[in-house]
Amino acid sequence: MAGRGGCLCQLNEDNARFGLLALLIAVYLVCGAAVFSAIEQPRERESQRQWRRREDTFSRRYNISRAELANLLRDYERANVAGVRVDESRPRWDFTGSFYFVGTVVSTI
Repeated sequence: MAGRGGCLCQLNEDNARFGLLALLIAVYLVCGAAVFSAIEQPRERESQRQWRRREDTFSRRYNISRAELANLLRDYERANVAGVRVDESRPRWDFTGSFYFVGTVVSTI
């Protein structure tokens, strides 16, 4: 190894192509992220402003603090993630829903 000059890799044509390809992919990803951010960021900010206005209106109309409203919404989100359906009359895990789930699992396997 001492005779090689201490370099573990040699820059041959294949390695140079790979490095160039990796660099081009990185540049492509950075450009794509910049474009996506430029397109989506204004919409996201406007949506956040609208949501804050709706929260303010709701908390004033129903005389509830923003902290209480935030807690209620967090509880709703947890219930939704746990599978609780608050807006439908049929439970998710009745027999037909369970049968559908089992059929999906079996057909996937």
